[in-house]
Amino acid sequence: MESETRTIVRLETTKGDIEIALYNETPGHRDNFVKNVEAGAYDGVIFHRVINDFMIQTGDPKSKEAVKGQMYGSSDFGSEIPAEFVYPKFFHKKGAVAAARIGDRQNPERKSSGSQFYIVTGKVFNNQALIQLEQSKSHRRKNNYFEELVSRNREQIMQLRRNRDTLALQELQQSLIQQTEAAITGKEDLFTAEQRQVYTTIGGTPHLDGEYTVYGEVVKGLDVVDSIQAVKTDGNDRPLEDVKVLKAVVLQRAGK
Repeated sequence: MESETRTIVRLETTKGDIEIALYNETPGHRDNFVKNVEAGAYDGVIFHRVINDFMIQTGDPKSKEAVKGQMYGSSDFGSEIPAEFVYPKFFHKKGAVAAARIGDRQNPERKSSGSQFYIVTGKVFNNQALIQLEQSKSHRRKNNYFEELVSRNREQIMQLRRNRDTLALQELQQSLIQQTEAAITGKEDLFTAEQRQVYTTIGGTPHLDGEYTVYGEVVKGLDVVDSIQAVKTDGNDRPLEDVKVLKAVVLQRAGK
């Protein structure tokens, strides 16, 4: 990556400085992040959710007035941002910066939080673990696709049930299974060679790939990220001693 072509932001934290490069390929998230920085949205927030070997999360505006022992993570600065998946080019390697969001049930379009983000720490995986993740993801995709077909045919299914037409129900079920197999088989979401190389050496959180928008990466201060993920936390994954973003500063803009 040529850092001079990217927007660079520095997070000055109580554990040290972290520099983040924002991807031009995710302009909505890049511009929103810069807007937040210039508005002072990140000045004074805490890392409210820290999980060792997983990620560190910040950006809740209410955490600026953090009350000891209180759980944070439900507030936003600004509005949700449409998802910008540039996958598999950008994935959840260690040091990746990605947008937090609410779950699929309330947020099927997977829109991103207006301000909350996380930095991946993750762990190193072996090839067998990655194969199992691929199989699990494929199984989940098939289940989701099948459930979608069931939803589309719900009226017919309910009518067959009311008629107690067991044979027709079985035939319809088999038809939906065949449609699912035809739609998914051969289109499995397999890890690329680059992902395999990174996940088996540097590490990350591969099970999040394709689920959350990755829009940047740490280019300096990964040791600071490691020191934050190692702090002691309470039952809600909040550090016992607050780790703060003292100030966020735009160091460089894309193309300048």
